[in-house]
Amino acid sequence: MSLTQQNIELWGDDMPWLAGLREKGLVAFEKNGLPNAKTEAWKYSYLKESVFNDLIIDTEPHQCSCHGECHCHDADNLPFETIKIPVCNGKPDTEHAELPRGLVIKPLAEAIYDKEAQKYLNKSLDIENFPFAALNTAYLEQGLMIVAERNTIIEKPVLLSYHSHGQNLWQNVRNLIVLESGAQLTLLEDFSGDDEFYFNNIVNEIYIGNEAVLTHYKRVKEAAAALHIALNSVVVRQNGRYNAFCAQSECRLARSESYIQLQQEGAEANVNGAYRLYNDGHSDITTNIRHLAAHTTSNQLVKGVLDGSSRGVFQGQIHITPNAQQTEGYQLHRALLLSDNAEVDCKPELEIFADDVKCSHGATSGDLDKEQLFYMQTRGIAFAEAKQILIEAYLNEALLKIENEQIREWLKKAM
Repeated sequence: MSLTQQNIELWGDDMPWLAGLREKGLVAFEKNGLPNAKTEAWKYSYLKESVFNDLIIDTEPHQCSCHGECHCHDADNLPFETIKIPVCNGKPDTEHAELPRGLVIKPLAEAIYDKEAQKYLNKSLDIENFPFAALNTAYLEQGLMIVAERNTIIEKPVLLSYHSHGQNLWQNVRNLIVLESGAQLTLLEDFSGDDEFYFNNIVNEIYIGNEAVLTHYKRVKEAAAALHIALNSVVVRQNGRYNAFCAQSECRLARSESYIQLQQEGAEANVNGAYRLYNDGHSDITTNIRHLAAHTTSNQLVKGVLDGSSRGVFQGQIHITPNAQQTEGYQLHRALLLSDNAEVDCKPELEIFADDVKCSHGATSGDLDKEQLFYMQTRGIAFAEAKQILIEAYLNEALLKIENEQIREWLKKAM
């Protein structure tokens, strides 16, 4: 069955605005089709259409119905407090969240019905350039709208705890995250699942207002057979800041993409990450940071460790428009290959159309330092332990970008 020929009844099909938006997504996807080896942005991480033959979109009920019996309701045992929103098979449960003043979290369907989402939904990107976001739009139903109101500092992190259980489930989730001027929020996304084949297709549209700060941490620990494709489409206004870190472990394919527009002066993005692959997993971290105004700044550091027959991909683009003078953009990817069968594909890019900028990019790959291993063994450290110490030290360069030590340790558990 074609990806776009499933006979599915979605909530809101009787709403002309929503039905039109879904139709726009369907048309955009059918125009360009599924990415393949000839699609530049996807040539390292494309999927065959046969992968989707048996996928099922579950539209009933519209919230978790497991009554506390599935892992999405398990205690997190985190060393810090959070505002937890369980997301069970793509369906968020907001009923039990205790929200502080200045923070609004509601199901996307409710925000659409109340006409609060229309200002933001599908406004941060052109879905014709993002095929899986187009599919997400075609099946738009589940997700959240999160708003940190003007000048509000939310002390506890908001945790979106995704858990998938159910063979062949296809989950399209769209979240709107809005930080009004002067707001500060920490957002955690945690992905896990039972040992089954499922497909998470996640789109976050993120709007960061003047002087606002969003700190966004993502931990991907999907099932080994799972597919995880996610897009963060981020708009940053004057003197706003987006700090992000993505920690990915092994699954069939995990692709985390960030499309970031630094729209006004003083806007800043720090987009870092780390991945650890052991067997035959595939990790893809793709970024496209667009400097659209003067005095904007971006920094990227991504480090990976690969073993077995795994594959790591990093694609990073910094684009600087002619009016983005006195801009700074830095990008670096480093990979550690522990096996002759492991592979890393790296494509850093700079597109600079301004003449008063500071930019650099780079990529390195290599093996563990044998002299360091030998030295540690001569000091009585077993080979396996010495190897693990060096790997952790290698990844720490990226992980130390995370200021909160407790969150840093939480993310390390993904690897």
